[in-house]
Amino acid sequence: MSLAVNDAVTRVLSVALDGVTARQQVTANNIANVDTPNFRASSLDFESSLRDAVESGDITDTSSGDVTYSTEATDTPVGANGNNVDLRKETLSAAQSQYQYQLLSRAVNDQFTVIKDAIGTGA
Repeated sequence: MSLAVNDAVTRVLSVALDGVTARQQVTANNIANVDTPNFRASSLDFESSLRDAVESGDITDTSSGDVTYSTEATDTPVGANGNNVDLRKETLSAAQSQYQYQLLSRAVNDQFTVIKDAIGTGA
């Protein structure tokens, strides 16, 4: 998600939205393969990289170039068909990602409201 405003807070929110979107895609892939023999579920982490980038001041644009996504196999036990997708865990992950996305979207909206108010265009 590329946002036109280029201040630090908006850049961080944009990169976080991109990360949550990537996590939603990984979760959707896991759910889609719940019955695929020998499929191994993955999880995605971007928060630690985002935290490091924020602490070092290295978020230079909204392309997520300074934040890396780390995808790794989950440690969920493997079933009889070699598949380790836990549908309950994936459903919870999907719901959590949805709430995170809603929260971040609201923060972006609030950020734009502050900017509009600051330049005097109001609501």
